[in-house]
Amino acid sequence: MLALGVWGLDRSGMWRDEAVTFQVARRTVPQIWRLLHGVDAVHGLYYLLMHAVLTVRPGEVVLRLPSVCAAALTAGLVAALGARLVRPRAGLWAGLLYAVSPMAGHYAQEGRSYALVAAGATGATLLFVRAVRTGSWWAYAVVLGLTCWLHEFAVLLLLAHAPALALARVGARVWRGWGRAAGAVCAVLVPMVLVSRAQSAQVAWLREPTWDTAAGLLRSCLGPTDAVYAVCLVLAAVGLTGVVGRRGEPTCAGVALPLLVVPPAALMLASQVAPLYVDRYVLYALSGAPLLVAAGAERVATALGHWRARGHRTPVALRGHPAPAVLPEWPAPAAHPGRPASVALPGHTVPVVLPGHPAPAA
Repeated sequence: MLALGVWGLDRSGMWRDEAVTFQVARRTVPQIWRLLHGVDAVHGLYYLLMHAVLTVRPGEVVLRLPSVCAAALTAGLVAALGARLVRPRAGLWAGLLYAVSPMAGHYAQEGRSYALVAAGATGATLLFVRAVRTGSWWAYAVVLGLTCWLHEFAVLLLLAHAPALALARVGARVWRGWGRAAGAVCAVLVPMVLVSRAQSAQVAWLREPTWDTAAGLLRSCLGPTDAVYAVCLVLAAVGLTGVVGRRGEPTCAGVALPLLVVPPAALMLASQVAPLYVDRYVLYALSGAPLLVAAGAERVATALGHWRARGHRTPVALRGHPAPAVLPEWPAPAAHPGRPASVALPGHTVPVVLPGHPAPAA
């Protein structure tokens, strides 16, 4: 992911939103603070972060480097999720699939906050899986809270983690721990929501999403061409067969499916009342797609491995052909007077002393 991100990073030009990032981040901190009272409060933490980055060396490449590093981190976190929820081989496949996704590569080279939000959301999901097993939720709450301050729509990740808990059939103790963490995240985000709501005129250009919008997002997550899309869709469907696992244990499909579906669906539904949906706002949902595809590929590979192993071990008698021959057991040689009897083993002869016979010489 890092190699793909830095390839062609200097495009000799910024698009509109990148130019805004560059101009705002080069202002002083008091100037940025005053600006956020009127516009772009939702990107305030990102602008302050980029202010520190551009202080080192202002330029187009440096502007995009944090996004490149965040995308590389996200690919590693996707791999870690796959390794924890399935096995290391599936994690490797999931991380590589994320790295070669055109959608991930596009936002890895953009000087905006979306790649960083994806990294934070994927990291929070990994901490979510760990917290279900350990009962410690503070790291999850901290990471998700910071991610929501990078972009407030990351809070929709809570709506994805709730059905993941339901599919894992966890107990009341886990629900209480998660509920406290979710409440803390929402409480921390309230000031951001109040300020950004007053600035909603900035997104007045958005339109209501349609079924074509949803299909386009699914296409972006699963494959750029018809062949790749079809294969990934089939493998993802196979991966869904393990959506419900043992009680109290989250499964790969049980975590990845809500992550892929719930945040975009929730934002699209809300946008039927007040248009807010843009695919980059829910870029972090992309992490669910390679996990599902890798889980399906792992199931297929495991089934093929078992089939081949059975084919090598078990002789099969076909109709019209004799059954495979079975070698007879070799009888033990008869004892002779004056010498010990012996038992023949494969490659060895073990002397056995019988009553009335002398022991063999050393």
